[in-house]
Amino acid sequence: MTQELIHNQATFESIKKTNELGQEYWSARELSDILEYAEYRNFLPVIERAKTACSNSEHSVKDHFVNSHEMVDIGSGAKRRIEDSIQKIGKKKPHKNLKDK
Repeated sequence: MTQELIHNQATFESIKKTNELGQEYWSARELSDILEYAEYRNFLPVIERAKTACSNSEHSVKDHFVNSHEMVDIGSGAKRRIEDSIQKIGKKKPHKNLKDK
């Protein structure tokens, strides 16, 4: 395994989350950051391509992608609701589907 591959795998593992059922998932916002997208909105087409690939491989998109919202601080104690897309992969890693920027 190359050093780059080891680093990439460690990076994806570092942002992996696990829900109460033991299912692994990744936040699209966090993925967009580690894949060095300047803005999350530029990553949205990548999510749509991943959903299309999921559907084309005869998997249920709703089983692998969930839209979610969270409240984030925007300064002075104020909060704003932001949208996120959660990618549930199971044993596959998200970077396998998200190669191209």
